[in-house]
Amino acid sequence: MKDQIELLKRGTAEIVSEAELLEKLRRAETERRPLRVKLGLDPSAPDIHLGHTVVLRKLRQFQDLGHQAICLIGDFTGRIGDPSGKSETRKQLSEEEVQRNAQTYAKQIFKILDPERTTIEFNSRWLGGMNFSDVVQLAARVTVARMLERDDFANRYRENRAIHIHEFFYPLMQGYDSVALKADVELGGTDQRFNLMMARDIQREYGQEPEVAVITPIIEGTDGVQKMSKSLGNYIGIDESPQEMYGKTMSISDALIGRYLEHFTEIPLAEIRSVERDMASGSLNPRDAKMRLARSIVAQYHGAEAAVRAEEEFIRRFRLGELPEDMAEVRLTPEDLDGGKVWLPRLVHRSGLASSTSEARRKVEEGAVRVNGEKINDPSYEVAVTDGMIVQVGKRRVARIRLDL
Repeated sequence: MKDQIELLKRGTAEIVSEAELLEKLRRAETERRPLRVKLGLDPSAPDIHLGHTVVLRKLRQFQDLGHQAICLIGDFTGRIGDPSGKSETRKQLSEEEVQRNAQTYAKQIFKILDPERTTIEFNSRWLGGMNFSDVVQLAARVTVARMLERDDFANRYRENRAIHIHEFFYPLMQGYDSVALKADVELGGTDQRFNLMMARDIQREYGQEPEVAVITPIIEGTDGVQKMSKSLGNYIGIDESPQEMYGKTMSISDALIGRYLEHFTEIPLAEIRSVERDMASGSLNPRDAKMRLARSIVAQYHGAEAAVRAEEEFIRRFRLGELPEDMAEVRLTPEDLDGGKVWLPRLVHRSGLASSTSEARRKVEEGAVRVNGEKINDPSYEVAVTDGMIVQVGKRRVARIRLDL
């Protein structure tokens, strides 16, 4: 039991409570009944990056100990949107948007989870069948004062910004999900703490033993400042190519190496602490530690051989200054150009080197964009396009332009 607790504590911000978790683990072993471990997934953001994998990897640890994972896709709650950390009311998703986003999850989560020990649930199964009387009974179990303990609600109330009644329903419904599923444990990030505590309260109200909340930290993205986010362009996606994953990992600051090793790899903590000490003393080059981290991450999602090839490609391109042999080729037609020219952020986006023109513009302003080796930091620049020109963003993303005339 001590070993199990140590494994499950790794990389967590908080467990509420550790004593309850120990008791549930002991009882599960005695009764030969696996714990029901719940993870809620918001279908508004189906593209999984390494930041999301922190909690998914924790769920896999429970599976490896013999317990049942329940991935709950909030197809009903997704129509409201989680107000956690939001300064204003979130746009409500349509049923079609929720269903479309939900369909992408299974392919991604099973890169981490064991499908044999995973149940996929949709909370519309019980929430969609509730009548207004059921909703009133659920709402009667929580006070407005309790809701206003939540920082984002309290801040909006104090600043006289709108809080819509339906936003109060989100933590209520998330809590009722745990009642419907009879969850023993629920996982979530630190931004979900209020919702997790609410679920414990609501389970008690319905006569159930409260679930244990295992809370994981929010991890900074490759910029080392903001949380990892696709919209901020500081993410490493689990569906990205081995070369892209490896290169992005090598771009992180030295200060993030230990944190990424702990949360994104299986390397034992004792080894990670040794790596951190060796880097601090100067006996280990941070570049070598970063390469070990990059190999480990790529191997998890693409296999060991792909990790070796990605490393060889990285060394050839960036230590020796060579361009990749298999760089993407992007074809442009006269319709893509205006008098033979194109706005630089549009060219970067069109080349697949940025997720949007807004991200491309930021990269130009940061001085990360080169055309034929020349750095351009004017976001209004119009590029005279030539066949075979090379467009680069940073050192990792490269494309060759081909003109179809």
